Amino acid sequence: MVLFRRLLGEVLRGARMQRGMTLRELSADARVSLGYISEIERGQKEASSELLASLCQAMDLPLSDVLREVADAVALEEIALGVVTSPDITPRPSGDVVASAA
Repeated sequence: MVLFRRLLGEVLRGARMQRGMTLRELSADARVSLGYISEIERGQKEASSELLASLCQAMDLPLSDVLREVADAVALEEIALGVVTSPDITPRPSGDVVASAA
């Protein structure tokens, strides 16, 4: 089973670390509890749209980029699990993989 919250947490953690931010810094900038962000990053808690927007704003990251990356990760997991039988996967120039709706 594909868990959206786990994949979302992985994407958020990756974005935070790529920016060199600590949980403490993100917590202060987003005005969200450090413990709650940690639980989201570990896939243990669901994030509301408002909370996601706050985290993305604090990281100067478009929410659409986060959701797109999570959608790509979901597509790859579905392929690996055999949920999708005829995938149309196209590599992005950056090396990321995109699931196409074609």
